[in-house]
Amino acid sequence: MTTATQESALLDRVADGLFIGGEWVEAEGGKTFEVRDPSTGEVIKSIADASAADGIRALDAAVAAQDAWAATAPRERGEILRRAFDRLIERREDFALLMTLEMGKPLAEARGEVNYGGEFLRWFSEEAVRITGRYGWNPEGTGRIVVAQRPVGPSYFITPWNFPLAMATRKIAPALAAGCTVVVKPAALTPLTTIAFVQLLEEVGLPKGVVNVVTTTSSSKVSGPIIADPRLRKLSFTGSTEVGRKLIEQSAQGILRTSMELGGNAPFVVFEDADLDKAVEGALVAKFRNIGQACTAANRFIVHESVAAEFAKRVTERVSAMRVGRGTEDGVAIGPLIDENAVASTDELVQDAVSKGAKVLAGGAPVDGTGSFYAPTVLGDVSADARLLREEIFGPVLGITTFADEDEAVRLANATEYGLISYVFTQDLARGHRMIDRLDTGMMGLNTGLVSNAAAPFGGVKQSGIGREGGFEGIHEFLDTKYTLIPA
Repeated sequence: MTTATQESALLDRVADGLFIGGEWVEAEGGKTFEVRDPSTGEVIKSIADASAADGIRALDAAVAAQDAWAATAPRERGEILRRAFDRLIERREDFALLMTLEMGKPLAEARGEVNYGGEFLRWFSEEAVRITGRYGWNPEGTGRIVVAQRPVGPSYFITPWNFPLAMATRKIAPALAAGCTVVVKPAALTPLTTIAFVQLLEEVGLPKGVVNVVTTTSSSKVSGPIIADPRLRKLSFTGSTEVGRKLIEQSAQGILRTSMELGGNAPFVVFEDADLDKAVEGALVAKFRNIGQACTAANRFIVHESVAAEFAKRVTERVSAMRVGRGTEDGVAIGPLIDENAVASTDELVQDAVSKGAKVLAGGAPVDGTGSFYAPTVLGDVSADARLLREEIFGPVLGITTFADEDEAVRLANATEYGLISYVFTQDLARGHRMIDRLDTGMMGLNTGLVSNAAAPFGGVKQSGIGREGGFEGIHEFLDTKYTLIPA
């Protein structure tokens, strides 16, 4: 449990300006906007509201710093990232509380995000010195082939509100390791954590202009000119497929390198031979982590008809016991949704499913009172025509449908335009291997409800995006390959 004095002191230490060229500056015309605590609706800070001109100023700074940063020794780039990791872990409690205040997640989960987000700094601090090429004779013996990796160049990042720290570090760390400069635009709903992280980068010696931050309520107005600028070479976005599609169209004009981590509609498949204890634990993590507000959240629980009733019973018992409240309070498992619009859209999907025959086993409605809370919900007997089986639910709603055999499970799991992640619970090793091959997703959790790891490539297929973040693959999103022939 935190005190109002602790919270106020922390918020006072967070900068309220734009970070351009190594300086904290006001937005054009001194414009500001308010950041609110979703658990109370109260304003917690006012910060700079950037204009399109401010965005171009930030790009100017990134462009000016690009050559020097690309020429910086890989070891030095890596050491800066490593110092950032160490400093972040030292300040874990501050960053966790800041995330809880602006986003709402319980403090225990926010601490977990600090650890997870920090791992991208540590991983890519090590990858910075492992950028390699190759050298050798061509097959004809007439010359030598030299293949080198070079930084893509100035990059623009648009990050989402649901993981304010990890989504920033997951993009910034590989870019810096590769030698790219950055302009980052955090979500207007949760900009404070990114600002605090960039303050940390400044403290550990990041050169001026290498990372720049523009906070704004006019995302499209600020992003449009930056994306259209021929000096920009890379665009990375995490968010909805609808917005991602528009950004891809805009980026096509400049033939930008793009990374898009978009929507999800994750199936959670429980076979008849599954260890139900593990399946229930996995379900609680995959669905209710981050209050269900995650692109990796399990969206469709596809359970074998022979174990569906028992699975529903066990899950309902656990969900009914979850405490709802402000994330700073002890024992809270479910914090607020990000705003009232999120509550309304979640309830709309629940009521649609109920109108089509779904049974409410737990929750099923918004929570009365202050803040944007929705009761953790379990729905049974969800019909095939329910919208929540087709649309991403960004809320604490677990909907169960059933299947009869493996082929039907695969058909139901793949019956979506999305392909980010899937979850499978079975004790049959051969079946598990078949699911790896048969499910159309970029990631899969086999007998686990949590797969994200800085050392692994995060990303999807189909309309869940392009490119990968994390792992060995993550740094290559920020590198161009150059081939040179040296005649013999």
